[in-house]
Amino acid sequence: MGKTKKAGITGRLGVRYGSRIRKRLRVIEEGMKTPQKCPVCESKVTKRISTGIWNCKKCGAKYTGGSYTQNTQPGLESQRIAFRVQRELIEKSKE
Repeated sequence: MGKTKKAGITGRLGVRYGSRIRKRLRVIEEGMKTPQKCPVCESKVTKRISTGIWNCKKCGAKYTGGSYTQNTQPGLESQRIAFRVQRELIEKSKE
């Protein structure tokens, strides 16, 4: 049983597990399998090794992230806050 136009990557499941679960699984798996950008070399040849561990095939960088995508919403928020605090500290040191 292969993938179909309507079911996509979850076509392998057939009619099992219910449509809602298959739709949710499709969103997660398609996001996981799309090319992710490496934070070190900016290339799109990264691959998920296991849950939360990502590896860049080009530069060999190994880093952590979300289970199914590299960046999670809480991770992006904390990164933004860290950059803001760092910028404020630099501005204070200049005064």
